[in-house]
Amino acid sequence: MNTLKRKNLWLGSMITGLVLAGAFAPAQASSHREAPFITKSPKVDGTDFYMFRSYADKRDGYVTMIANYQPFQDSYGGPNFYQFDENALYEIHIDNTGDGKDDLTFQFRFKNTSKKTALTIGGKSVLIPLINSSTIAGVNPASLNVRETFTVDMVKGDRRGGTRTRLSSTSGGVTEFDKPVDNIGDKTFGSATAYETYANQHIYDISFGSCGTGKVFVGQRKEPFYIAVGKIFDLFNLNPLGAEVGANRNDLEGKNVSSIAIEAPIACLTNGTEPVIGAYTTASLRQGRLINGAPATGLNNASKEGGAWTQVSRLGMPLVNEVVIGLDDKDKFNASKPTADTQFLTYVTNPVFPAIVETLFPAAKAPTNFPRTDLVAAFLTGIAGVNQPKTVVPAEMLRLNTAIAATPAASQLALGVAAGDNAGFPNGRRPADDVVDLTVRVAMGALCALTGTGDALKVGCKPSDAPAGALKFTDGVRKTAADFKGDFPYLNTPIPGNQ
Repeated sequence: MNTLKRKNLWLGSMITGLVLAGAFAPAQASSHREAPFITKSPKVDGTDFYMFRSYADKRDGYVTMIANYQPFQDSYGGPNFYQFDENALYEIHIDNTGDGKDDLTFQFRFKNTSKKTALTIGGKSVLIPLINSSTIAGVNPASLNVRETFTVDMVKGDRRGGTRTRLSSTSGGVTEFDKPVDNIGDKTFGSATAYETYANQHIYDISFGSCGTGKVFVGQRKEPFYIAVGKIFDLFNLNPLGAEVGANRNDLEGKNVSSIAIEAPIACLTNGTEPVIGAYTTASLRQGRLINGAPATGLNNASKEGGAWTQVSRLGMPLVNEVVIGLDDKDKFNASKPTADTQFLTYVTNPVFPAIVETLFPAAKAPTNFPRTDLVAAFLTGIAGVNQPKTVVPAEMLRLNTAIAATPAASQLALGVAAGDNAGFPNGRRPADDVVDLTVRVAMGALCALTGTGDALKVGCKPSDAPAGALKFTDGVRKTAADFKGDFPYLNTPIPGNQ
């Protein structure tokens, strides 16, 4: 067999294997079921992370961060619906010096308490099998059989050994917050509007100490991510070089997600001299788990958890673990910290994805500049003059220049910086930013095309290095800021369970 034929057969086998394994393109959405181990623990599967200058009226001095968990939620998720794991630790980490280390961490812990609602049946008191006994309105009503609450700790310095402060509400000093139950359905809440009224009662004003006050919300939201999942999963069964925006269906339109949202003053997140912050979200479980063969009566008694916290999920920039990291290292990436990202550097500097795109679509020639310093800028350091710290250690995280003013919702452009809207992706990420189109374009050399022959963006390449760098790759799905709420927590009312 000649060398060319063997190469073509190998490429064909590789493409098929990558697609079937979920490593080809963002077919599993931004970070949904992106690594083998995390598929076993959906409650701690981080799906998306957003960070942006708040663009609601009179909130321009704030940054909103949203960490979404529990992918592919059907609205009819009863009878238990989608509670957070009270044996897990959910975190949002901030690096405000550019060294890849955590300078500030927000830690979320959850508690689910059964009210043991019972009915008298034939003279005996019997526990009901449902999460609610009647219609629901207000915070923690008697009709809600399971009360979900959470706490927020702010840790300055190392996530485990730093200075810890339990955040409290500005009214009454409450430190344990109620989470709204998921949108069970219109009969339970009356309507989608009534559910949103109920959910909004769980937006809390909180104090960050001397640097100011902000907001926190935890609860179910409508899945904000948009993508033609089905067509992409089917060997990119669409025309990425000529599809019309809106031509393809958003396959996540009918799904919900569990959101952790926090809005903090810029002064609480930056170090006072460097305006660029990097951030990412993680989830951790206890190192040991003992399954109870005959658990005691009560919630969450089926296992006993112990040992050190062990990170099992990580998400900063979208699509990294799907498109960039090799299959055998996906669990390793999820368990790693940004300070150790040099171990994954080859996946960035010598990426597989562009070669696969070229194989499927020969007109889309892969970039030839190796090592891919443009992708190092996109994923690891930020782009000079946009969102790169003055001093930076390469580390994968979402980076935001807090000195760049928010773009009002009506003026936002889904292609962000590439379209001249510097308040958008990759300078942070807003709900409407089209990270699918942008990620494919950047992988195919968009930064090499944009930087020009003089390398204005300082990404270390030129237009001739990326023959397809100026092509308008798209999956044909697009949303705008008008498709989302205009204020905190910005994501939409979840789909009710009766739909």
